[in-house]
Amino acid sequence: MTTPDFRPTHVVPQDGLPAWEEPDVSLPTEPLDPLLPVRLIDRRGDWGQILCANGWSAWVDGRLLLSVPGDPPAAGQPMARTADPRPLLARVEESLSQYRRAAEDLTAGRTDGQGFHRRTRGLRVGMVVDGEAVWLYDAEHERWVHCDGTRLATYATSSSPAAEDAPPREPTQVTARPPASPPTSPEPTRVVTPAAPDDDLPAAPE
Repeated sequence: MTTPDFRPTHVVPQDGLPAWEEPDVSLPTEPLDPLLPVRLIDRRGDWGQILCANGWSAWVDGRLLLSVPGDPPAAGQPMARTADPRPLLARVEESLSQYRRAAEDLTAGRTDGQGFHRRTRGLRVGMVVDGEAVWLYDAEHERWVHCDGTRLATYATSSSPAAEDAPPREPTQVTARPPASPPTSPEPTRVVTPAAPDDDLPAAPE
C-alpha cells in the first residue's frame, strides 16, 4: 500500500542495494530492488535511512543513492559543495603532480628509492577520462565518482558505510614484504625392512 503524498528524493541504483535494520553491518535485512524510488529521511555519516512508498524503512549506504532531479536552482545560486567537481579535480591534480615530481627526482638521481617511497606514501589517485565522461577516485571518502563536467555522482565505494563519529581511516601504505623463510627440506625417504614375524604371537583363530 502506497503512503499518501509520498515524494521520493532518491532512486536505488540499477544493481539494487543491500539494506540493514539499523546503521550496523551486522543487522542485514531485505535488499532494495533496482531503481526503487525512496525517500531519504535521515543521515548518519555515510549511512542513510530511507522510506519506501509502502511505509517500509531501512538503512542503506547513502553514498550510493541516486538523487531525483528537483527544481532547477535559481540563477546565480552556488552549486552544492558535494556536487561541485572542481575541488576533487584539484586534489587529484595535486596528488598526481606530487607523484610526478617524486618520480622526476628519482629518475634524475636527486633522491633514492627510500626517499621516493617516503614522498609517495599515502598518495592515492585514480582518473579515467572518456570524452565528456570522467571517473575520479575520491581518496578521502574511498569512493569512485562520475563527473559529467558539471557535477559529481557516486559510482562505487570501496568501504562500508561509516558513522559520523567513526575514527578516520588510515591511508593505504605500501610496506616491504618480510623475507620469506627458507623452505624446510623434507627428510630423505628411508627404506624400512619389515620385521620378521614374531613366533611368540598367538595363531589366528581358524
